[in-house]
Amino acid sequence: MSMDVKQQIAALTATLNEYNYQYYVLANSEISDFDFDQKLAELDRLEREHPEYLDPNSPTQKVGGDITSKFETVPHRWPMLSLGNTYNEQELKEFDARVRKAVGDNVSYVCELKFDGLSIAITYENGQMQRAVTRGDGLKGDNVTENVKTIRRVPHQVKAKGYPDSFEIRGEILMHKSAFLRLNKEREEKGEVTYANPRNFASGTIKLQDPKEVAKRPLDCFLYFLYADNRSKLFKTHWESLEAAKAWGFHVSEHSKLCHSINEVLNFIHYWDTERHNLTYDIDGIVIKVNDYALQEELGFTAKSPRWAISYKYQAERAESILKFVSYQVGRTGAVTPVANLEPVLLAGTTVKRASLHNANEIQRLDLHEGDSVYVEKGGEIIPKIMGVITEKRLSGSKAIHYPTHCPECNTELVRQEGEAVHYCPNHATCRPQIVGGMQHFIGRKMMDIQGLGKETVEALYNKGLVSKISDLYTLADRTEDLLTMERFGQKSIDNMLQGLQESCQKPFEKVLFALGIRHVGETVARKLAQHFKSIDQLAAASLEEIAAVSDIGERIAESVYVYLHTEANLEELERLKRAGLQFVVEEKEVVLAGDHLSGKTFLISGVFADHSREELTAIIESHGGRMLSSISAKLDYLVAGDKMGPAKLAKAEKLKVPIISDQELFQIINQ
Repeated sequence: MSMDVKQQIAALTATLNEYNYQYYVLANSEISDFDFDQKLAELDRLEREHPEYLDPNSPTQKVGGDITSKFETVPHRWPMLSLGNTYNEQELKEFDARVRKAVGDNVSYVCELKFDGLSIAITYENGQMQRAVTRGDGLKGDNVTENVKTIRRVPHQVKAKGYPDSFEIRGEILMHKSAFLRLNKEREEKGEVTYANPRNFASGTIKLQDPKEVAKRPLDCFLYFLYADNRSKLFKTHWESLEAAKAWGFHVSEHSKLCHSINEVLNFIHYWDTERHNLTYDIDGIVIKVNDYALQEELGFTAKSPRWAISYKYQAERAESILKFVSYQVGRTGAVTPVANLEPVLLAGTTVKRASLHNANEIQRLDLHEGDSVYVEKGGEIIPKIMGVITEKRLSGSKAIHYPTHCPECNTELVRQEGEAVHYCPNHATCRPQIVGGMQHFIGRKMMDIQGLGKETVEALYNKGLVSKISDLYTLADRTEDLLTMERFGQKSIDNMLQGLQESCQKPFEKVLFALGIRHVGETVARKLAQHFKSIDQLAAASLEEIAAVSDIGERIAESVYVYLHTEANLEELERLKRAGLQFVVEEKEVVLAGDHLSGKTFLISGVFADHSREELTAIIESHGGRMLSSISAKLDYLVAGDKMGPAKLAKAEKLKVPIISDQELFQIINQ
């Protein structure tokens, strides 16, 4: 029996550690909060009953997840402990009873919305933001200061008066639902992986290494807890500190409430159980804190959580439905996504008929069969998701659902690249959704922005046989008679469309490169490739290594670009687009040199720099007459090296005896 218990504990520990890694490090939620908490509670029970098998690294002994290696690790001055939680009102009453037994009946509570986001601790010195650190493992976290500075609601400088010389304020970074839906749609249109919910999107965003990219994604932040030396001399209660933080200009939720009894707390919980669906952001519960700081100190902490606070978590909206069948959607990049088609069911105020199944792994994990009764959840998942199968209701003789081996649209055998979960149809030439989706992407607002031509028109043109590839759009001027035969397409509409196509020929190379729809090439990647290689011909002539060496590109993107530009059908299409007049060369602007100290010298920039971006250094070099090269060779005069430069590049430069200088040494050369 003891061996069975030991094995149970080991299995639960391994499972929960993996979920923690997926959630905290990869920002990927593979299990609902409720199911995770149930597994954690079961492990905690087994460990208490059999302490001889307790592992010091058990998930029950940890606060959060591991530290990502991308950022500087910073210790927390005050540990960021997690809260004990419950889904049960009786346990809340027991919490209240324990508090009153310890400190007496003169207790009030502050009730706050439990935001479903990413915890952050922000330190201010003399009113100036010094650093922002994620929760990490509770004792130390990631320094994401530059990214947090991009959040408009977080002040860089406190302008009001009365704040301590040094303090830390904690809160939650989140993304509003409307922004999540818009940005996810944009990612889908670009052929990029979408996020399951706003929390994951916010977490993924704050872990980006380029603050300029973070700034493009609208994050918000609610702040809700203050730490400072001698805090109790400034404020007697948590409620007073919240009011002060508001006065100092911090974004504090207006929905918090001071409650004087556990019944008031329960009324607050009941109210928000319904009203939370009307918020523009997600919450997954209510946090209850003892208000008086002196009582908080009296109650103290356990090893992992304060005894003076608890969170009540709402169960995610879940309903039971029947799986009718699984359909498969083919995207413009060839990605094949399975979709569960369900008996209509009311969930979180809307009727749900379809739910995402993500990929083949998810179908296998769920062990789906035809006609299965399933649980559908929509809590933090704006997109409904099947959480499990009710196997006891499975129909006798029902067949297991198997992910297709061939494209549901063109019957081409599907492929799956190593390290990816998604299957792709490689038939870009004749697979209808890929052709139509590619053209619809091409005309989009952030791509070629072709006025007078919408997605429905593109599909109608394809169905009519007037276009079968992007370059065909630029031959429509010769098909006016055919266009006039199309329904709801008069001469004025045709003229507007043709004018829009003509004007699109003036779009810069970076827009054209983005519009081509090369897999993994989004707006930012296209711009960096265009700036680096200057023309499609130079990009096509580059080696895989040279493309991967461009700032923020990497091997996966480089391979996608290289394969695209070495496929005969794509090269033929590019030639047709060139003849149509599209821009495939960066328009060189007249440069007014700031000096000629670098004239005749060649440079390559590699690594990360504290004071300048690589683009800024490039501009400085070129403004003083220097010329940039795309790779290390004997023709290179200087390698400007920053932190985290690749060892292979360094070794090659040393072998060729290329002078390696810092950015400061570059400025010394210029000033000489």
